[in-house]
Amino acid sequence: MSLFDITPEKRATQLAFFKRQLLVKPPPVTRSEVDLSGKTAIITGSNTGLGLECARQLLDLGLSKLILAVRTTTKGEAAKRDLLAGRGSAKHVVEVWNIDLASYDSITTFVERTKTLERLDIFVHNAGLFKMTIQVNKTTGHEETVQVNYLSTVLLTILLLPVLKDKNSPQQPGRLVIVSSNEPRSHSCPPSTNPEPLMAQTELAKRVPPSVAVVNAANPGLCYGTGLNDEGDGTEAGYIFSLIKRIIGRSTVMGGRPLTDSAVKHGVESHGQYMEDCKVQPMAPIVYKSEGQKIAQLL
Repeated sequence: MSLFDITPEKRATQLAFFKRQLLVKPPPVTRSEVDLSGKTAIITGSNTGLGLECARQLLDLGLSKLILAVRTTTKGEAAKRDLLAGRGSAKHVVEVWNIDLASYDSITTFVERTKTLERLDIFVHNAGLFKMTIQVNKTTGHEETVQVNYLSTVLLTILLLPVLKDKNSPQQPGRLVIVSSNEPRSHSCPPSTNPEPLMAQTELAKRVPPSVAVVNAANPGLCYGTGLNDEGDGTEAGYIFSLIKRIIGRSTVMGGRPLTDSAVKHGVESHGQYMEDCKVQPMAPIVYKSEGQKIAQLL
């Protein structure tokens, strides 16, 4: 029996994309389904947009401890106040930790700090970067978008796996969710354009069993109100993209649901898989071809 209800090729079409955006509403996870009392979660890029919404949804499920991992702590503190407004402060502990994904030193310092936690049940990689122009990271020498969205995300994932293993049992492993996107669908799309993180994830899942941690990628869909494309504000391209998002985009509430779902509802069957609209879906066709598998091994 196939794991998917659609082939990679059919899912890769523009028609399928527009159907998902306009007709599919991801269902919410309810407290009757999942109770996160006593558990701890970390979300990167959680001071705004999808990360903030995912944080709100996890708290609604009774999460006991939430760590907002952000680049700017003042923005994180503002998000903390927003999240705790109207909630019983005794029921939830919300902390703000600093992490800059453009810095390897910041990443390693952050991971060392996670080792001091009594437990770590959920980690959501939400932080991402969008640049209108090519900019090079002065420390690493890599292009900034590649640095943050791929290299640093993979590094942080690898460093966190031993922590998740140590804080959980093989019978109840921790969850690590990488926020993905509507990656290129074309059969002939250059593999360097966007599927790299997913390819790296599939290869990692082959080497790391789900008893260490269940690792999956979650696509929230195209959403407005995320703040990801703020750099384009005031430009013609930015205006057009903002208009498109308003026409076919999802709200952050809808976009946050697949992230929450991937973090709390799925077991080993989702390990190394791509989650979309709260179910396992195929990745770009190239991921399943011999060419893509060879590239994944190199990543």
